[in-house]
Amino acid sequence: MKIPFFRFNGITDEVIESLNEIISSGKLTRGKYTKLFEEEFKNFLGVELVKTVNSGTTALYTALRALNVENRYVIVPALSFMATIDAVILAGGKPLVVDVDETYTLDLNQLEDALKHYDVTVILPVHLFGNMANMPAIVELAQKYGAYILEDTAQAHGAHYEGIKAGAWGDIAAFSFYATKNVAMGEGGAVAVKNPLLAQKVKALLDFGEEPAFNFRLSEFQSAIGLHSLRHIEENTYRRREIARNYNEAFKGLFGLQKERGYHVYHVYSLRHPQRDVIIKELQDRGISTKVYYPYLLHELRSTEHFSTPFAEKLKNELFALPIYPSLTNREVEYIINELLEIIEKIS
Repeated sequence: MKIPFFRFNGITDEVIESLNEIISSGKLTRGKYTKLFEEEFKNFLGVELVKTVNSGTTALYTALRALNVENRYVIVPALSFMATIDAVILAGGKPLVVDVDETYTLDLNQLEDALKHYDVTVILPVHLFGNMANMPAIVELAQKYGAYILEDTAQAHGAHYEGIKAGAWGDIAAFSFYATKNVAMGEGGAVAVKNPLLAQKVKALLDFGEEPAFNFRLSEFQSAIGLHSLRHIEENTYRRREIARNYNEAFKGLFGLQKERGYHVYHVYSLRHPQRDVIIKELQDRGISTKVYYPYLLHELRSTEHFSTPFAEKLKNELFALPIYPSLTNREVEYIINELLEIIEKIS
């Protein structure tokens, strides 16, 4: 059996009908689907404003520009995709990297140490793999030390804690709609603004006129695909969580598991093991694709200021991910579980 790491099944007859409508209309950009997506995503999150852009990286960059981080410190976790730190650098900010905890999100003790000893403008928590950072505590610390919160929600569409969704806790948030995301367009992103004072700044950065702006717009095709994906997010998330429950039951006690906080949406299903590389090779030999998240830490990648990051170091060397997506069949899930259990028995 061959099981790819990801399989996109979002181009349904319904989506094709919408794409054909766009082609027939000749309105290829700035049309009804982009407006519909922004409105529905805004209502889904419960925020003041949503503006779509062409990637998660540009969403982060736009948010950081709105927060005016030039020559100012921005706290980021050691473990994340490189766009998290690259956007800070591109916006002129000074990244300050701290460790993560067993949820794989910002370590609160180091976060407070950083806030005490540095003049920090923005805290940038990443809801990694679909798991929420400790937002009530982060909000409290931000208020105590006078910092803004920019949530990196590229992997957490629909995740929530205490009834509040990822992207609606901080002042502003950045989303990605890359092809593998829980809401997918192929490429795309969005800035979600909770703080009304920042809404005008974001608009000024994205709409030509008030000040020099980039063209970060989406096409109608992307918005249409994203809109249909958004409208199916609940059922798709249910399936992801169902697969994750099966994995958790099978692998508990055999692997390190990410500690959940709130409603985990499992953009990525991760395991950790000291013999990761051996396990990955065995899985590949059996037709099961895997991926390492991440083979680097952000301060190593970009050589920036950082605290000691022992737990992130451990994760870098031990973490790997299994396939988890809505079209994964029960038979495929069973095959993955059985093969991995056999591998663990073999190497033990």
